[in-house]
Amino acid sequence: MFRRLPGDEAHNLVTTTPDTAIVFQPAVLKTPAILTILIYLWRLLVALVRTVWRHPVAVAIPLALGAVWYFYGWPLAASVLGFVVLALTAWAFVDRASFVRLVGRRLLAWWRLVWIYRRHWQSVTFVSGLAKRINGRDYLPYLVRVRCDGWADLVTVRMLKGQAVKDWTDRLDNLAQGFGATSCRVALIRGGRLLLTFPRCDPLADPIPALPIPGEPTVGPVEIGKQEDGKPLRLKVLGTHILIAGATGAGKGSFLWDTIRGLLPAMRAGLAEIWALDPKLMELSFGQELFTRYAAHPGDCADLLEDAVDVMQKRAARFAGQQRNHTPTTEDPFVLVLVDEVAFLTAYQPDKQLRQRISAALATLATQGRSVGVGVMAALQDPRKEVMNIRNLFPDKIALRLDESEQVDMVLGDGARDRGALADHISPVPELGAGVAYMRLEASPEPVRVRAAYVSDADIRAMVAEYGEAA
Repeated sequence: MFRRLPGDEAHNLVTTTPDTAIVFQPAVLKTPAILTILIYLWRLLVALVRTVWRHPVAVAIPLALGAVWYFYGWPLAASVLGFVVLALTAWAFVDRASFVRLVGRRLLAWWRLVWIYRRHWQSVTFVSGLAKRINGRDYLPYLVRVRCDGWADLVTVRMLKGQAVKDWTDRLDNLAQGFGATSCRVALIRGGRLLLTFPRCDPLADPIPALPIPGEPTVGPVEIGKQEDGKPLRLKVLGTHILIAGATGAGKGSFLWDTIRGLLPAMRAGLAEIWALDPKLMELSFGQELFTRYAAHPGDCADLLEDAVDVMQKRAARFAGQQRNHTPTTEDPFVLVLVDEVAFLTAYQPDKQLRQRISAALATLATQGRSVGVGVMAALQDPRKEVMNIRNLFPDKIALRLDESEQVDMVLGDGARDRGALADHISPVPELGAGVAYMRLEASPEPVRVRAAYVSDADIRAMVAEYGEAA
């Protein structure tokens, strides 16, 4: 026996076959034709107004040509069109950079909006699970706009009500494959709006040769390579600490030597000093004549770090009540403590007493050294907490190629990989991936893809020959 259904639902039953789901026949409301026509006319009007508002130039050009054709005939309209095309062509040849910036990228953005994103938007969002169908009605995230720069498409999206950023970060591979891109990154613009970045090419595919040594002494941000958008990569060394993590052969030495190279004029001027720790005796020993202090044996490394702590504490005592930030001078130069393989000193060192001394000195420098001009740049291969338990004391972090996806968040912080920092996907081929990294700075939570310039052995020999007396 079937239970009696409440209300008037019984007359909507299509089947009552036992052991099958009960199917209800939905009520059909016949809409008058005039009402349907008015709804479609209203939607057409709204679409026209929106198009004119968003693309005034693109709308004005065909309207102007149509008006010329109507009032003066097609020959004049064709002549005007030909003149405009010739003028744009001449502009592209005379000043290609401004033409691409003001015209070319706008046309490319419009074309990719129509042909790539709007064309496939419904299917990609439904297949990836970002669109919903409720009571027979489709709900899609709204595609707000598409902008193009020199290397990527920047797509602004308005999420559905009730969606979270994680719903999108969990589907980065789906979005990238759906729109024919190699990868996708997500950044929150403001409440409800996201910026999706789809690369069209890879400006960091080719190795970067060593950059010229600065002509003027500076301890400000030093140029060490290039960002993914083509802009110079300038690394802040004064007033911060930097942690570099990457697998063997990932290119950690590029960041170390580029930083040294950028500080050489300041070292010669007496405004900066580099105290180097090289427990592997391989990387930094090649240019040890450049450094003010150099240590390789674990005991010497502990002594060097404790001397740096002593310098830091003496400065803090003198600066107390006088200044809050350090300005390098010849009397109080900026001191950069450079550690090539910090894990060997803090985790793999068999002498427990030395390990404790080194860990305590590094922790003290990382917590108190910024304001008095003593910075730490540490490189390691294994970013696990038990290997480097003070990694959170480094405000700026750089992740080169890593072996596991979990290590990305260990280095760059929780959620970095979800926002597109795919350090575990960097190519192991040296020509393609050496020096490529994702960098997360204290001032910005969003990871930035960068590549450091390659400093060869010949470049280091030239640096030692010219600046060896700087130490």
